[in-house]
Amino acid sequence: MKNLKNIRTLFFAAIAMVYTTTTSAQMTDSDNYDQKFKLGFGVTGGIPTDGDDYDFALGGDVRLQYDLSKRTSLTLTTGFTNLFVGDDVPDLGFIPAKAGFKAFFWEDQFYVMGEIGAGFAVTNGYNETSLLWAPSIGYATKHFDISLRYEDYDKFNTNQIGLRLAYGFEL
Repeated sequence: MKNLKNIRTLFFAAIAMVYTTTTSAQMTDSDNYDQKFKLGFGVTGGIPTDGDDYDFALGGDVRLQYDLSKRTSLTLTTGFTNLFVGDDVPDLGFIPAKAGFKAFFWEDQFYVMGEIGAGFAVTNGYNETSLLWAPSIGYATKHFDISLRYEDYDKFNTNQIGLRLAYGFEL
């Protein structure tokens, strides 16, 4: 009778352990994370790295971010960027429209991000639309974001390295 009681106890313990293990194994990062939208407003200053056509760049942007999980997000970014030219040549202003993917890799604050989209020239007689792509690395807190990015413009005859400072909040 004592052996039967020990076997029954072991049997229920084994079932409880199997149930607990399989339940934990099926949980994913998004099961415990409240997926949400964030909105950020940023300012970017840049230095062109290719060609002598432009002196510097300055822009502002709005970024909508949807968190897929605690460490991954999808982004949509637009705004206005101006490439300044000296010597009585008109500046080039354009509206970027980019989609991206952001992945946090260290302490949920450091991230890498890649964006791709188009830049639509809108000032001073320029009428080109350029493919643009922009890998970046950054640091983000609950409200502040700072990133360093390389941005390439296919049709605008240049690219830039830019520093973005932004403020964001949850929607």
